[in-house]
Amino acid sequence: MRKMLRKSATPQEIILWSRLRRNALGCKFRRQHSIGPYIVDFYCSEKRLVVELDGWQHNEQAEHDMERTKYFEQLGLRVLRFWNDEVNENLDNVILDISEHLK
Repeated sequence: MRKMLRKSATPQEIILWSRLRRNALGCKFRRQHSIGPYIVDFYCSEKRLVVELDGWQHNEQAEHDMERTKYFEQLGLRVLRFWNDEVNENLDNVILDISEHLK
């Protein structure tokens, strides 16, 4: 499943991954990483940080997203969510926000 998700990444996931990979922000991120029953878009185990990108379909599954976030927080993880539009229109601020949570 994770391999399939990596191969079918959204343009926004590809763009963000290009800025997170290879310790670009000083920490290692994994893409399409399994945590319990879920697969997260990006995960930094060192800082226990989950980064999720949400597209239009997330408007229809807000309750499911809240359950996922609650599950991760119960594990002591922090969750950052960004809309795909934020990556498209304001990538530098997305990267800055992620960087701030890595400190």
